[in-house]
Amino acid sequence: MKKLLIIGLLALVTQNLSAQNFTRRDSLHGGLRFERNCFDVQRYDLNIKINPEERSIVGFNDITFKVVAPTKKIQLDLFDNMKVDSIVWNNQNLQYKRDFDAVFISFPKDLAKDSTEKVRFYYSGNPKVAKNAPWDGGFVFKKDSNGKDFIAVAVQGTGASLWYPVKDSQTDEPDNGASIKVAVPNGLMNVSNGRFLKKEAVGEDYTRWDWEVKNPINNYTITVNIADYIHIHDELGDLDLDYYVLRENREKAIEHFKADVKPMMECFQTKFGQYPFAEDGYKLVETPYLGMEHQSAVAYGNKYKKGYLGRDLSGTGEGMNFDFIIIHETGHEWFGNSVTSKDIADMWIHEGFTTYSETVFIECEKGYEAAMKYINGQSRNVQNDKPIIGQFGVNNEGSGDMYYKGALLLNTLRHVVNNDNKWWSILLKYSNTFKKKIIDTQTVIDFFNKETGRNLTPIFNQYLKYTTIPKLEIKGYKKRFQYRWVTDEPNFEMPVDIMIGDRKVRLNATNEWQKAGELITNYNDIKVLTNHFFIQSNLQ
Repeated sequence: MKKLLIIGLLALVTQNLSAQNFTRRDSLHGGLRFERNCFDVQRYDLNIKINPEERSIVGFNDITFKVVAPTKKIQLDLFDNMKVDSIVWNNQNLQYKRDFDAVFISFPKDLAKDSTEKVRFYYSGNPKVAKNAPWDGGFVFKKDSNGKDFIAVAVQGTGASLWYPVKDSQTDEPDNGASIKVAVPNGLMNVSNGRFLKKEAVGEDYTRWDWEVKNPINNYTITVNIADYIHIHDELGDLDLDYYVLRENREKAIEHFKADVKPMMECFQTKFGQYPFAEDGYKLVETPYLGMEHQSAVAYGNKYKKGYLGRDLSGTGEGMNFDFIIIHETGHEWFGNSVTSKDIADMWIHEGFTTYSETVFIECEKGYEAAMKYINGQSRNVQNDKPIIGQFGVNNEGSGDMYYKGALLLNTLRHVVNNDNKWWSILLKYSNTFKKKIIDTQTVIDFFNKETGRNLTPIFNQYLKYTTIPKLEIKGYKKRFQYRWVTDEPNFEMPVDIMIGDRKVRLNATNEWQKAGELITNYNDIKVLTNHFFIQSNLQ
């Protein structure tokens, strides 16, 4: 079951609201009150019709849930610009009250603990249109080169309730999967998550496409993709690889996907464990926006280019050896879709590990030196503007440094461990231990502390909770030298490697000045290995 209760979170939210200028809407979206915690979602069955001309949705979501605590009221969510048509339970229309995007539903009697219930939530309206997906949430309505509709949606961070009624919290995923049934005008196809079941006519002008998800699924990764698609099928062992691309791009897609997908899957399955959602297959689906990690239906819009729309974000040249969107967004199948953070304040658990997966792929393909070149090139993108961890309970992400700084933290930890066999074993165990589970930062720290046999807590804290990175200070002391860390985190301790001439020396540095055991004749002989550790030094 992918569900966690956060004890005392409401008190934390109340404490932070005024200081951070968060609103009631933020706390309704991001917080966990009794009306959310009293039930555990078991399944979503979404059945809708999308009218491209009107840019509208009409339909319903059957929401099956188990009652965790007796209650007469639950909270579901739907953006307030969308209309609630009715909510039905046991053939009765239920009363409800809207508070911003929250919909508080009242039942005529207490729902018994451990009972399984189902509500049918009818709704309609014109969902928000994204201005710049996927960086803002909403639908994208475009046309292909033949003038046919090309439509998709991305809502990470903004919230799945932008377009369908849902318990809009990462703390609870439907244990028994979901079905997504979407009717679209004849001549178009809808591709959603999971396995294709069937299509059937809906009246004279529409065809409904039915998809089934077997696994628990993040609500923000449930998706629709509408276009004149053609289907390309491939396999890697027992794993189905399916590609849905615009008809005009068929030949281009076959060649382009061949270069990266199978090598990527072989690499990731070696390093992170078996593909987590084999029952639902793996799909790349062409979209009118750049990309998104929609579970088992990865959104692809990188225009069949290497790098990031033809650019190398690392500035090293290594990023031009692969299609960034294929590698990064598929990495999320392990980190984000399988291992999930319970609050988006901890989204570094998704983005840091996934950004690191790009480096892992390069190492699989080209070796260690190319991987180090790439990840250190990414350091130029770190802003150190605000902490990586955001505010909890108010739907608030931390700094965008969760991507590159998060990956560089992991590269630093690799070199703290100083044993690659052990490092890869730990990373694989991490992915498998928390497969299809919802966790938080403390869980990550506790795991790495245990598996490394080290107290890494101050290291995690410095990189995640502050805007600065550790600074190694070295100063002269006769023929020996002294060294220490300068950090915001108190009692900071982290080993670091330096070169003295052609000799590598490990310093077990703390916040206190220590005398080195090594004799030196020239301070120019000291080189701090900042390519192994994401740090500053007064010698660099």
